[in-house]
Amino acid sequence: MDIQLIRQATMKIQYNGHIILVDPMFSPRGSLDPVANAANDKRNPLVDLPFPVEEILKEVEAVMITHMHRDHLDDAAIQSLPKDIVVFCQPEDEGKLQEHGFLNVVKVNSDVQWNGIKLSRTGGRHGTGELARAMGPVSGFILEADSEENLYIAGDTVWCDETEDAIRNYKPGVIIVNGGEAQFKTGDPITMGLKDIVKVRNQAADSLIVVVHMEAWNHCLLKRETVMNFIEDNELKNVIVPNDGEKITR
Repeated sequence: MDIQLIRQATMKIQYNGHIILVDPMFSPRGSLDPVANAANDKRNPLVDLPFPVEEILKEVEAVMITHMHRDHLDDAAIQSLPKDIVVFCQPEDEGKLQEHGFLNVVKVNSDVQWNGIKLSRTGGRHGTGELARAMGPVSGFILEADSEENLYIAGDTVWCDETEDAIRNYKPGVIIVNGGEAQFKTGDPITMGLKDIVKVRNQAADSLIVVVHMEAWNHCLLKRETVMNFIEDNELKNVIVPNDGEKITR
């Protein structure tokens, strides 16, 4: 498999010979309002795309949406994506995507088969307590194929029973976590941070862990350098932090 981080949670994944675009967010740097009630009030996105949209979309056969917050699907992506492309989503988002004009929306209740790939939906919690409920439903996805290791895209979640169950049940060889520790001025983080990454590492001793969702959105406060220093200081094996545009081949 090839995993290319584009920016934030946007990734281009080649798996079992097919290319899937995950959580496309294409807005130009600084074109969107900041998330309110965050310690950083800079406009979003904080950085430019590493490639033109036309290049990102090249050879993409399907799109996967973990949830519909604007840093995972924005107006620029909605306008740019072909309306007849296959779009995999959680059941709660099917109608919204159809309203945006997408003609081939596949809601994943449990699992679906596509081009020799089994896609299974996993749960998550976008924060804790009332804040998680306010943030709305989120999902992760497992990709399985005879020719590949299992791939777990955790999505916008903190460490929770659902993530632990996904790792235990599917035994993924590669796990992608959104590790920017997004948070507001009050309340706990709503995505994974350093402590969560350690818990993933402890649960999946032999997996490659790929940490993304950093340095592109104003309430994602954890920096790549901090994560990389933490990995080195704590001797965490097989945990990597790609830069925007970087491709990982497994």
